[in-house]
Amino acid sequence: MAGVYISYPFCAQKCTYCNFASGVFPRELETRYLDVLLAELRGTEWRWTPETVYLGGGTPSQLAAGALGSILAAIPGRDWAEATVEAAPGGLTSDKIASWREVGINRVSLGVQSFVQTELARTGRRHTAEVVEREIGLLRAAGIDSISVDLIAGLPGQTEASWTQSLDWVERLGVPHVSVYMLEVDEDSRLGRELLVLGSRYGAGDVPGEDAIADFYETAVERLARVGIERYEISNFARAGFESQHNLKYWKREPYLGFGADAHSFDGTMRWQNPESAADYVAAPGAIERVAAEPLSESFFLGLRLREGISSGGFADVVERFVQDGLLERAGERVRLTSRGVLLSNEVFAEFIQPVG
Repeated sequence: MAGVYISYPFCAQKCTYCNFASGVFPRELETRYLDVLLAELRGTEWRWTPETVYLGGGTPSQLAAGALGSILAAIPGRDWAEATVEAAPGGLTSDKIASWREVGINRVSLGVQSFVQTELARTGRRHTAEVVEREIGLLRAAGIDSISVDLIAGLPGQTEASWTQSLDWVERLGVPHVSVYMLEVDEDSRLGRELLVLGSRYGAGDVPGEDAIADFYETAVERLARVGIERYEISNFARAGFESQHNLKYWKREPYLGFGADAHSFDGTMRWQNPESAADYVAAPGAIERVAAEPLSESFFLGLRLREGISSGGFADVVERFVQDGLLERAGERVRLTSRGVLLSNEVFAEFIQPVG
């Protein structure tokens, strides 16, 4: 069964590490954006009822209840197996959560990133660990037990002790799903650009080194496993039964439709993408870029992200070389990344996205 992704790229503030096509935009643009988004949804010829819905961004949790209700009402069904909304801690109330439940939301992903106040302040986040604790309590009181929290390994000023503090909070709160991302350094974030030019703004001079970030990640793998939260994808960890059903569709190459700015879609054969920025999306409704999928290459590139790996058929020479190098291992008829391979996964994936032959 297919999934639906809704992009809402609007935020109350732009965090220094964020490399998504999101930000703080004029209210007028948001109003026009919602009109175009609803038109895109309502103009879709639905040939199936979605199994999962995911609202990402940006900060879709800041959507007014009426706007969110209109968006979800334009999607067939209501008893979705999973309907997730991404949320920024600090803005959840009992009334807001109740309105989510009324329109079918049953899973919430909290962009916590850290439970350490000094780290949060340096990246532009405004919540505290205590706020996260309170809001998780509100979610559970409303009957939403499928809760995920995000952490970033590599924030400015992060140390082994502060990373341990964040993991202690995760264990204390008992959430069933955790996403652990290693800081990405690229031109698409303010912090990334500063790191690339060896600057010091945004705390760039205090970003941990690559070895330290790798150690933080491996510590998280060990700590989370001890409390029953196992890694099922490179950046995602869950108790059994709490894996993100929607995100698994991406890694398993199952169909999904994306709506809104920078949203991607896949029908099993073709991929297409909406304009990247909110302004371009509003200016050119219906504009998309299509590209043919490469089944074998994509299967390896995406499937190796999963802990279960992928069937070992194909790319025999490349697979054998990585097995010999200790980056891949065989598990019966499947092949998967080793612990070392996870840390060097981009280098491994690069081999499988090259044209065959």
